[in-house]
Amino acid sequence: MNDKQHTITAPVTVSGIGLHTGVVSNMTFKPAAINHGYKFQRIDLPGQPIVAADVENVVDLSRGTTIEQNGARVNTVEHTLAALVGLQIDNVLIELDGPEPPIMDGSSIEFVKALQSIGLQEQNALRNYFEIPKGLSYIDEARGVEIAALPLDDYRLTVMVDYNSPVLGSQHASITDINQFEKEIASCRTFVFLHELEMLYKQNLIKGGDLDNAIVIVDRVVQDDELTHLSALLKKQKVEVKKEGILNNTELRFKNEPARHKLLDLIGDLALIGRPIKGQILAARPGHAANIAFARKVKKMIHEASIKNVPTYDPKKKPVMDINQIAATLPHRYPFLLIDKIIHLDETTVTGVKNITMNEPFFQGHFPGNPVLPGVIQIEAMAQTGGILVLNTVENPDDYWTYFLGIDKCRFKRKVVPGDTIIFKCELLAPVKRGIAKMSGQAFVAGQLVMEAEMSASIVKKDA
Repeated sequence: MNDKQHTITAPVTVSGIGLHTGVVSNMTFKPAAINHGYKFQRIDLPGQPIVAADVENVVDLSRGTTIEQNGARVNTVEHTLAALVGLQIDNVLIELDGPEPPIMDGSSIEFVKALQSIGLQEQNALRNYFEIPKGLSYIDEARGVEIAALPLDDYRLTVMVDYNSPVLGSQHASITDINQFEKEIASCRTFVFLHELEMLYKQNLIKGGDLDNAIVIVDRVVQDDELTHLSALLKKQKVEVKKEGILNNTELRFKNEPARHKLLDLIGDLALIGRPIKGQILAARPGHAANIAFARKVKKMIHEASIKNVPTYDPKKKPVMDINQIAATLPHRYPFLLIDKIIHLDETTVTGVKNITMNEPFFQGHFPGNPVLPGVIQIEAMAQTGGILVLNTVENPDDYWTYFLGIDKCRFKRKVVPGDTIIFKCELLAPVKRGIAKMSGQAFVAGQLVMEAEMSASIVKKDA
């Protein structure tokens, strides 16, 4: 799995009819900034409103996942989002001149091909993974649905389906590496049972449905007069049933293509959590309603974890800035360059790391025999971390100095001693105005808050 965030190198457009609305639309994927995430924009509506791909914006689950925000609705988003997740693309604006993404062939493969045709661009920020911390489950006993997530330092999914159908039987599908998505999952098409077709048409759905973009499964004997009726319904000269129970001449791309498509849907629906996941997902008989209910449970878990506000640090991962890059940005030098790594940096937040060793020069005179990291050193290290954030808000940061102006609400919670790794997190309290930045800062050791403060700083051009 990628460590860094990615977007695409250039805009790319796909066009086609929407599955349920039957409206032809053009959908353009456009590059987006760090931490932008997935957002749809209805450019056909007044004001061109934006709809964030967020589980809280889900408003309908009638045979697909529909989201709505700012008075704009986007139908059937799951196949589009699955393609983005499968390619590990983090930041994209999806412009749409209609109410629904094109269904294409009923899978995600045409989106994958389009995105790959223009290529991906690595961005200078780490992916904001949510690592499932403990077992989590969703159960719908009435429908026999169960979805569970388990802790895992990877993203793996397994789906089992059983429709009591003599044609399908029981099927399962899985991927153990998200890089398998393109070849194993992306081309698997949506499917529907023959007995559902009439009902879906009566519900004003699948207006764009066609034998070219869906698999129709026939699990019972069909008389000639019904085939004639289906021909008229599907606007086909003739339809027939193959011996294995698939309407017309549709060949399955995989023996378990329906199960693989359910896995595709699950990946797309879970994208609405808003962050890439690390965990093992196990799903029995999933559908959009269950997927979204489960996604809401995961998002609630994320919210509960965020209350603790503890950044995570994996020393195996490449930092956003190493010590040489920090030294090239800040004017400080030994013995007063006090941060070793920057592990997260975006427009409003920065996270830095300092490893505490007994070799620090101040330990010679500060509590000899009982070494404790001085509070003023913690504050200065936090200020240097914040300095990286402030310099990130201007072009040509080498042309600027940052000066510490003030500190407020400073509290020291616990001792910091040699052997500790202290993690500093600073966040802008408001946009930088007239060269003045105000930040909140926190320091953590082993997941425990050790210090917090609010700081202000000025940013001044060197030749001013």
